[in-house]
Amino acid sequence: MTTTPHDPAPARLDRRGFLTLAAAGVAASAFTVTVGTLHAAPARAAEAGAAAQATAAFAPRKRELRAMWISSVVNIDWPSRTGLSADEQRAEFLHWLDVAEQFNLNAVFVQVRPTADAFWPSPLEPWSQYLTGVQGQDPGYDPLAFIVEEAHRRNLELHAWYNPYRVSMGADPSTLVPEHPARVHPEWIWAYGGKLYFDPGLPETQEHIQQAILHSVEHYDLDGVHFDDYFYPYPVAGQTIPDAATFAAHGAGFDDIADWRRHNVDTFVRSISERIKALKPWVKFGISPFGIWRNKASDPLGSETGGSQSYDLQFADTRKWVLEGWLDYINPQIYWQFGLAVADYAKLAPWWADVAATSGTHLYIGEALYKVTSGVFTDPAELSNHLTFDRELDASGRPVHGNVYFSAKHVPADPKGSMSRVLADHYSRPAIVPAMEWLPATAVREPVLAHAKRAGAGIELQWSDAAPPSRRATSFAVYRAEGAEGPIDIEDARNLVGTVRAASGVVQRFVDETAAPGTAYRYAVTALDRVWNESAPSAVKRVGGE
Repeated sequence: MTTTPHDPAPARLDRRGFLTLAAAGVAASAFTVTVGTLHAAPARAAEAGAAAQATAAFAPRKRELRAMWISSVVNIDWPSRTGLSADEQRAEFLHWLDVAEQFNLNAVFVQVRPTADAFWPSPLEPWSQYLTGVQGQDPGYDPLAFIVEEAHRRNLELHAWYNPYRVSMGADPSTLVPEHPARVHPEWIWAYGGKLYFDPGLPETQEHIQQAILHSVEHYDLDGVHFDDYFYPYPVAGQTIPDAATFAAHGAGFDDIADWRRHNVDTFVRSISERIKALKPWVKFGISPFGIWRNKASDPLGSETGGSQSYDLQFADTRKWVLEGWLDYINPQIYWQFGLAVADYAKLAPWWADVAATSGTHLYIGEALYKVTSGVFTDPAELSNHLTFDRELDASGRPVHGNVYFSAKHVPADPKGSMSRVLADHYSRPAIVPAMEWLPATAVREPVLAHAKRAGAGIELQWSDAAPPSRRATSFAVYRAEGAEGPIDIEDARNLVGTVRAASGVVQRFVDETAAPGTAYRYAVTALDRVWNESAPSAVKRVGGE
């Protein structure tokens, strides 16, 4: 297991200070919104229609998160099945990183604690059954250490994805290994809907779950901690969540059990956020909730929708988490198409953009690529049109900072050519992960680009990071423009060749294999810290067309 220390950073706004400034900026913007009250933007059906007709109207973006979820529960994505050898599991994961590079993604969200188990040697929970088929069995290597190292080798962000409360996909505790905390403390769990869950109302379970997660944060070089939409379980017809006794014991001050349940989840989210930041303030914390907080018919602050509501069904007050600044990013699963009456993408994306803009929280939208595979999305351009619509929100001052696709196996399958269309229309160039102004920064220096020359099938660059060790870059961005003369606009995404992880030592090397023979180019390199703040560019180096 590895841990990367973080250098002391220059003074930065803390999250609360950033929220204060963000709220002031939003209040002065073109749309009406304050921290206390949100006025959702009016429906923009015309905008959605225009997006559907003009997918390629926007130039590629230099800064956006592009990610896919790699699911491990019931072996959805990785490992593809139980019983694979360690080498086979490693090879499969490298395939998913190949896919990420093929589609110009820059992050992966990998499920490492699907059912109160672990993809690393945890002292608190057993090895996951989805590795070997047997809970508690050592897979013969450290999967979390491997995936972090390999993702970083390709300069991809690695967000470790945890399911907080789910204990088992079955309801029989005897199927768990004897040392499982749910067997050791049977009073911590209850069964509901054919599954086992930790009781969110018990302080003991909250502490155990947080300790299990924080162990991995402490011992691995994670870029992010990620939760999905599972908090209290989704309702099952004819069943009642069996927490009346817990409410009687721990619900003092609450008349309504629903308010108490929301309080339990709020307390957990706030606490884990604070503890992550206390341990490693640069690690991002984000949640991907169900796409509807509340409908306007239930709450005037809600969206113009008519679907299920996370506030009422999972007791997840997702809007509050954003406004309180407990999250670095919110990643709502807006898994619906344009024009769907009960949950229209054209209504939900602006609603979430308004909420996120209030606090400056980054907004990544979860995209249902699997619905193209299943046939629910009939238009091959549906997802590409979503991204075009998101760019229009950017233009209105309510940024969408990226998109995440569920799930990995559907990306290379490319149903109806939908991901190829996203690639052609929006991801034709690489992109850098957006910087978060409130995270601790390192004042990286511009590199010294020593030379650029043709070498074999490409152009080799060499540069040095002359900064002292405390200010060394985590990675570098390489820019290229055609022609022998002139500056390079590093804000133009069309000039970004890609990013590369810093190698040990001062001298860095990179071969641009996309350079065309016979074309003259100009190159520049910038340094990036671990949270993607960028230095000024190096001096330009020229390569002739010989």
